[in-house]
Amino acid sequence: MLVWERPEPPNRPAPAQLSRDRIVRAAIQLADADGLEAVSLRKVAAALGVGPMRLYGYIDGKEELLDLMVDAVHAEIRPVGDDWREALRSLAETTRQAAHEHEWLADLLGGRPQLGPNALASGEAVMAALGDVDVDAIMPVVSTVNAYVIGAVRREIAERRAERATGMDEKRWQASLGPYLERTFATGRFPALATVVRDAAHLDADHTFRIGLDFLLDGIEARISR
Repeated sequence: MLVWERPEPPNRPAPAQLSRDRIVRAAIQLADADGLEAVSLRKVAAALGVGPMRLYGYIDGKEELLDLMVDAVHAEIRPVGDDWREALRSLAETTRQAAHEHEWLADLLGGRPQLGPNALASGEAVMAALGDVDVDAIMPVVSTVNAYVIGAVRREIAERRAERATGMDEKRWQASLGPYLERTFATGRFPALATVVRDAAHLDADHTFRIGLDFLLDGIEARISR
């Protein structure tokens, strides 16, 4: 029986009352502060003031805990919109926002679908908005948008982590490499790349994400309108 279907053990007198929700919230706080490497049953139990063995009445192990953490964050991913395009845009933007607030989420997105109640509710909202789209196209469309979002947020989170590790933000990093690129472009070996780097608008992460999403949604609209 999956963890979402399994009943919790009955409450009993103890120095600290437990529930799956309390366990998951404690784990999320640890992950938000110090990343997934900070999450272990021992550390979660310590944060709750109980022994690690007490947790096993509620979860079978760390993998279940991670599933519950991801599903809890899916409560923040609530796509809205009156048509498929608005719903997919909302799905993309709320997923990105959740990953920015919980950086560890970027490491767990993708792979097999999430089947917790909050993830299913999010999926239901999107599927309902796609009701006029051919049923065989729905999953490829949603998977394509999810793939774009996962790739974009992982790149953004990687940039945040690199900035923290090096102490250099993106502009300082680019400035440090400027002389090297100028020398390299002066050889004439990379004319197309040199033109883009020198002449194209350098957009911030928000604009880059939204423009890329527009390109993607325009392509989806052209395909499903055939």
